Amino acid sequence: MTEKAYQYRFYPTPEQEELLRRTLGCVRLVYNKALQTRIEGWYSRQERIDYKQTSAMLTQWKKQQELQFLNEVSSVPLQQGLSNLQKAFANFWAGRAKYPNFKKKRSGGSAEFTRCAFKWKDGQLWLAKCGEPLPIRWSRTLPENCEPSTVTVRLDASGRWFVSLLVEDHTVKVLPQADTRKDFLHKLTTRLVRENQTIAVEDLAVKNMMKNHKLAQAIADASWYELVRQLEYKCQWYGRTLVKIDRWFPSSKRCGKCGHVVDELPLDVREWDCPECGIHHDRDINAAKNIKAAGLAVIVCGANIRPERRKSIGQLRNTPERSLRERSQRERSRRGKKQKPKS
Repeated sequence: MTEKAYQYRFYPTPEQEELLRRTLGCVRLVYNKALQTRIEGWYSRQERIDYKQTSAMLTQWKKQQELQFLNEVSSVPLQQGLSNLQKAFANFWAGRAKYPNFKKKRSGGSAEFTRCAFKWKDGQLWLAKCGEPLPIRWSRTLPENCEPSTVTVRLDASGRWFVSLLVEDHTVKVLPQADTRKDFLHKLTTRLVRENQTIAVEDLAVKNMMKNHKLAQAIADASWYELVRQLEYKCQWYGRTLVKIDRWFPSSKRCGKCGHVVDELPLDVREWDCPECGIHHDRDINAAKNIKAAGLAVIVCGANIRPERRKSIGQLRNTPERSLRERSQRERSRRGKKQKPKS
């Protein structure tokens, strides 16, 4: 079964409020005295005082003349306060919380009652030493056939009273185990196909990238291969166009404005400035724009998106006329060079 807490607001009678305020005050007093004792024991004698010792101290405190009022309230909330202090120290030693602080009156306060300190009958709640059930505003009903195992009464800083009932809720059912990554990929690819006529992706060498041990886990979790596979068959289903950009296309290193290609762009460089036109680029955004432009070029004119052998300033491919002109220039340059005399 699963434990769940149901919180309700209640409006105590004057007699109940007086008793509850005294109970909260006693809980706060015992908690602070125990905390002070544990602090003094550690700093003066290097002694670690535990719950068992503070519980024995509580018995002695009740016998003192000036603390006789501790006997006028239920002893269970006082013991639970010491137990909560022990948990606070355990969390501090484990590094999960800060050092316990003293409780302050202006913060309100709370008192915890276990089964032996309250009565639950016919949907009504009686606390120890209270002659009448608490007038609870039942904003929602408890699960059927569920009874509270612990009751916590709380007074907030604005003077409102709340009661929290901890029950073992047998109505909670375990949800089936859902394939989150595959479900996300299906939803993402379906949305992309529905919202776009043309989708351009970069054909990456995932197998080689997995050799980088710092990136392997993140790449595997992203499931790039499965993402592209789903895009391929869904584009075929719905009449969309999927363009794969060659992996050697310098999508990250090419300036999306002037076309200049930088020599090196390490993975740790996420932003860079173009040395030609001076525009500032976000690495991923610039790459996405270049991939989009290359994909549209393929669709419109069947351009080749393999990179050129030299530094480019914008063209995605060489046209036949340009290639012929460059070859002619190279031939003229070669013929114009002086030949070395033979020895």
